[in-house]
Amino acid sequence: MRSSGRRRTVLAATGLMAALALTATACDSGGDKASGGSTASASQGSASGNDKIKIPDDIKDKLKEHGIDVDQWKNGAWENWDKDKWLSEAKDFVNPVIDGLWKPERMKSAKDPAKTISTKDAAADRGVSDPEPAPVDARAEKTPYHDHAAPVGKVFFDSPEGSMVCSGTVVKDVNHPGRSNLVWTAGHCVHAGRKGGWYRNIAFVPSYNDRGGSEAQLAGATASEIAPYGQWWADWASTSEQWISGGDETGGAGAPYDYALLHVKPEQGAKSLEETVGNALDVDFSAPSAQEAGTMGAWGYPAAPPYDGLSMFKCVDKPGRLSLNPALPTMYRIGCTMTGGSSGGGWFRVVDGRTELVSNTSIGPAGHTWLAGPQLGSGARALYERMSKEYGGR
Repeated sequence: MRSSGRRRTVLAATGLMAALALTATACDSGGDKASGGSTASASQGSASGNDKIKIPDDIKDKLKEHGIDVDQWKNGAWENWDKDKWLSEAKDFVNPVIDGLWKPERMKSAKDPAKTISTKDAAADRGVSDPEPAPVDARAEKTPYHDHAAPVGKVFFDSPEGSMVCSGTVVKDVNHPGRSNLVWTAGHCVHAGRKGGWYRNIAFVPSYNDRGGSEAQLAGATASEIAPYGQWWADWASTSEQWISGGDETGGAGAPYDYALLHVKPEQGAKSLEETVGNALDVDFSAPSAQEAGTMGAWGYPAAPPYDGLSMFKCVDKPGRLSLNPALPTMYRIGCTMTGGSSGGGWFRVVDGRTELVSNTSIGPAGHTWLAGPQLGSGARALYERMSKEYGGR
């Protein structure tokens, strides 16, 4: 994936920080906000109280194709990660809404799906990789988050290891201007890669913990306090074939293609995600080289120590190059101390006064001194256009 040749002026770091006030312009979601008043009960790793699940016919058919009993699925069989029944192909994605599953305590207990690599792995090709960047201390985003980073939120999902969490960004839908229901994240936040399949119960929460409350302050918090714009369940997900076939616990050959798109729908209400949060970002698929890209900022919710996953942080740096293998596309790499949980969070830059998503957090070292993300080129553009065309109007 190479640059399209466009060379555009990018603001310096101080300008980027000022311009990246991803402010909501129409935040009032009115009656479409999640009330948190559901009576369904679901604890860590449990789908109890989910008898309200209504599985659409097309999802029923997919489950039956894989020998999965629909009634058992509704009653908690989604927790069965039998290798023979773990839906893995792109066409297999299913994610029926389980009303009330993602309660505040379950969200807070979700773990990070850390993707770490060793120093030896990172130095696979010094001829292409730039020197390791100096660590950049992550800075807490200002609160309320919807006033400063409205499109940013958390992605929750269930895996064989339990409840997990990533970060995500609301992006624009070119075929449905002003009414996008698209969320950009990492491939490893939706699919396990070559040894597994699609994760389950995938949901997006924009402006999670909007006022940055501490764990003590959030004790007994309502769903609306934790998720001011409600919960948005993925009714379709798409990631690269390279991630599905080559991704693994340390990123693997799928790391340079570790990106994904979710099409989401509200657990309650009818407004689009973009209308509800008040903003969405363009995606830049020109895959500019690290030297041309200028300053980038990475946003997310780091969940591994010393962070707790409750607060939004950001890092701003000029990217260098990281090559894991001469046969694979070069990745961007910036200094950043954010840990797991920030995976999938968007990398933004300002071009001609407009903030655009240009990458997402994929992998980092065990020491948490830097982050790497894929360049978004023709493959990512094709995935985006297909998602917008086929699912954007749902």
